[in-house]
Amino acid sequence: MPEAGTRDIFVQANGLRHHLIARGSPGTPVVMMIHGLAGQAHAFDAIATRLAARFHVYCLDVRGRGESDWGPADGYHTQNYVADLEAVREALGLQKFALVGTSMGGIITMNYAPKYPERVTRAVINDIGPEIDPAGLARILQYVGQAPEMFQDMKAVIRYYREHYAPMVEHLEEAQIADFAKWNVRLSDSSLYVWKMDPAVRARAAVPPPELDPWEAVKQIRCPVLIIRGEKSDILSAEVARKMTEVMADARIVEVPGTGHAPVLIEKESVEALESFLAG
Repeated sequence: MPEAGTRDIFVQANGLRHHLIARGSPGTPVVMMIHGLAGQAHAFDAIATRLAARFHVYCLDVRGRGESDWGPADGYHTQNYVADLEAVREALGLQKFALVGTSMGGIITMNYAPKYPERVTRAVINDIGPEIDPAGLARILQYVGQAPEMFQDMKAVIRYYREHYAPMVEHLEEAQIADFAKWNVRLSDSSLYVWKMDPAVRARAAVPPPELDPWEAVKQIRCPVLIIRGEKSDILSAEVARKMTEVMADARIVEVPGTGHAPVLIEKESVEALESFLAG
């Protein structure tokens, strides 16, 4: 059962039906949370529930994931994700919001914020930057691209996450890993668990380049920015994170000890930084 005050919302935006999970009271400041490459909106359940005491929190299923529609196989790229986000904002009737983006969600944030500066009050970029460590990128593409198509039972799903998402979940308790994993799959007609994600996302078709050079994009972000970095991240290096604070108008870094890519935002340091930063 969903916790009290949680609503599933579906909106038609940019030609697709998008799903969001909403929490908190309308009229309070809005926070929009965007997950990573192979994630979905429930990845933020714990932190979104906590933030909902003070904010109106939306967690978006990016196209092709969770309960959102699948799109064309060649349409899973940053330009479309940014266009989707703007269309979702308009469909919801939101004037502005704070953005919280993990990994791919951070890339969407880094490209949306400079394009629509009047819409973004604050931005949180979780363990991603304009330059990605090649070793970490290769690791992610390997486990995303070569993931099994189905699982015999939930124990196998949990085992897969424990083994392949170790930098993200190794500091979590078993029950937390199970809760993290269960939303990424569904029970098929053949009684096997399959991904709640378009296989085309994993295939990674050729995509158009971003509209802005990645470093130019972050330079153009004018709102306050919080950069969260896992201490052991193999995606966002300490050097790149530091350089981001030098080229951005107003940016700060919080490092989460003992965590790789990417912090799941329930770590003590993550929670404290988010609550303080979003409150302004």
